[in-house]
Amino acid sequence: MIDFIAKDSSFSVIFAPRFQTRYQSQWEYDGEDYLPPDYNFLVRRARLTFDGFAFSPKLTYFIELGLSNHDVSGASIYNRNTPRYILDAVIKWKFYENFELWAGQTKLPGNIERVVSSGNLQLIDRSLLNSKFNIDRDIGIQLRHKSKLGGKWLSREKLSISQGEGRNITEGNIGGLQYTGRFELLPFGDFKSNGDYSQSDLAREESVKAMFSFTYDYNKDAVKTRSNMGSYMTQFNGGLFETDITTVFIDGVIKYNGFALTGEYAKRNADTIEALEGDGKTKTGDVVGAGDAFNLQGSYLLKNNVEMTLRYTSLDFNEVTRLSDQRQITYGISKYIVGHKLKVQADLSFTNSNDQKDNISFRTGFDFHF
Repeated sequence: MIDFIAKDSSFSVIFAPRFQTRYQSQWEYDGEDYLPPDYNFLVRRARLTFDGFAFSPKLTYFIELGLSNHDVSGASIYNRNTPRYILDAVIKWKFYENFELWAGQTKLPGNIERVVSSGNLQLIDRSLLNSKFNIDRDIGIQLRHKSKLGGKWLSREKLSISQGEGRNITEGNIGGLQYTGRFELLPFGDFKSNGDYSQSDLAREESVKAMFSFTYDYNKDAVKTRSNMGSYMTQFNGGLFETDITTVFIDGVIKYNGFALTGEYAKRNADTIEALEGDGKTKTGDVVGAGDAFNLQGSYLLKNNVEMTLRYTSLDFNEVTRLSDQRQITYGISKYIVGHKLKVQADLSFTNSNDQKDNISFRTGFDFHF
């Protein structure tokens, strides 16, 4: 990390690169036997972050650029067929007491697993719930506020209005706007070191800490299969099918003395699940990923900073979607050398689709950032 402050204290810049490398292999079951494993090595994430303040400590900013293939993929006519380097570009203004206004492109206040940085995960990657239901990033404005309710009780309120089609959309915005609200309640006060937004209990909370949250997201006239994520629902005439999509998240985090427990529930629905052509009758073949999901993961951090983690995830889609219901169990182990900044991890997952025999995957890798 490089930290620079101007001589006249008019601005500051903190520069911090990070990357994650990974090996992964997978054994697919073809209905009779397991096939020979597929495997590969990859740089899963490689990113540059810049943050600080400008003109006043009350006006801060955050910029994150992605460099790996996974980070920049997704070129389309809606971003001029260019790589999507920009992950975050947002300014934050503390304009009155505990009120803060954000403007730009950044993560929406969605499910807890998504808003936790990928550098602060306790398993190799996020769950199936997150991959199918999260609302990720978008460009717009956010209003955030926090309150003391008496005793140790705290609350945080987050409201967002965004474009509704995800990050780096530069032209052709067809649908309506996306509205997101998240409410967080902390009955036992703040976590140490922002532990509610960092997985595992590296701070070893001396008393029980908890956060319980509810998020409601409404995307007016959405044109993608997963609200502001997924693929565009394209019609034969070149237009885009539009439908209102709602997504709900309920999640919670509890930590105490090396133990950590995270639970999430997600539900998505749409006015029309099967996309239609311009005549309002013929089906395009695209479907909204409507359904619900549950994710629960628990862990314990040993005194040598080795952590054991167990995760269970279930996906149940609306029958109209023709998507596969899934159940997954993941066993993970992590060695924290310098907290989340330098760690080695591995996990083993067993995934069952539509009650067929498990597919097996193994992943290992390290995370380095400073």
